[in-house]
This record gives sequence, C-alpha cells and structure tokens, in this order.
Amino acid sequence: MRLFHVSEESDIYVFHPRKSDRDDMDKNVGLVWAIDEKRLPNFLTPRNCPRVTYHINSRTTQEDRQKFFSSPSVEHAVVIENEWYAKMKNTKLYIYEFDCSDFELQDDIAGYYVSKTTQVPIAKYIIDDLFDELIKRNVEIIITDNLQTIANEVKESSLNWSLCRMGYAKR
Repeated sequence: MRLFHVSEESDIYVFHPRKSDRDDMDKNVGLVWAIDEKRLPNFLTPRNCPRVTYHINSRTTQEDRQKFFSSPSVEHAVVIENEWYAKMKNTKLYIYEFDCSDFELQDDIAGYYVSKTTQVPIAKYIIDDLFDELIKRNVEIIITDNLQTIANEVKESSLNWSLCRMGYAKR
C-alpha cells in the first residue's frame, strides 16, 4: 500500500498532526492525513476546486456502470465545473509520499488514513499537467456547468463517491 498527501505547496518537509474540525472526529486529537493510491485521483485538482468523484466497487450495478461511465474500461471519474478548467490546466501539484507504517485506516470508502505522529515524506512527486495525470490513471474527466445534478444522482447510486469542496460549487 502507498499513502500520499497532495498539496499546491512545494516545500513541505515535515507534517505535524493537526486537530480536526470535523464533527465526526475527536477535536482534541491531532492527525496527519493521507490518501491511498486508489483514491489519489480524487485530489488531483486545485485544492478548492469543487468536484464529484466516484468509482466502481463490488456492489456497483451494471446500470450504474452504464449511466456514469462512457467506457467499460473506466472505473473512476472526476467531475468538475467548467469554470475550473483553466485553473486546473494551470495548477501544479506536489504529491508527498509517506511510509505507511504509522497510519491507520480512517475511512475505507474515501481511502483516508491518519497518523497521530509527525511524518516526514519519503518522496515528493511533481504533477505539472493534472488532466494528463488523470488520463494516465484511466480516470474519466467530466466537465459540466454545474455539479449539483451529478452530485445528487451519484449519492443515490451503487458507486463509491466523494463530494469535495462543494461549498465552492455553483448553486
């Protein structure tokens, strides 16, 4: 297993645990967050880019495969609003890789892992072309004028999904 942190910051040398503001987590415990490689495409966008992401799981129906993917060979999609196209085209991301030995699974569907200890990355990768990186990972990229419809539809589907930064999405 490989674990990563994605950032627009190029110079992070140490990740210190930070307290979460999420209501479903202990707000007194500091954590370093990481994402597994399977769900890494969910974060290959500018930080505040609203997006709907989804991927196939063992319970995904054939109907949902046909409805949400344009090709049977694709199992992951990232949907962004068209106004984010230029920002995504011009954003450089830095992918920090961690030794996974101090991390524990926080959310299996989202692929989130957490550590209570300070982490030093074991590697850093630079992604200059986010669209190209998603294509290399066989991720379908969908650009739409508004995320609300697809967000509502995917929530009712048999897919695993994530809605990210939706506070920045059009209403």
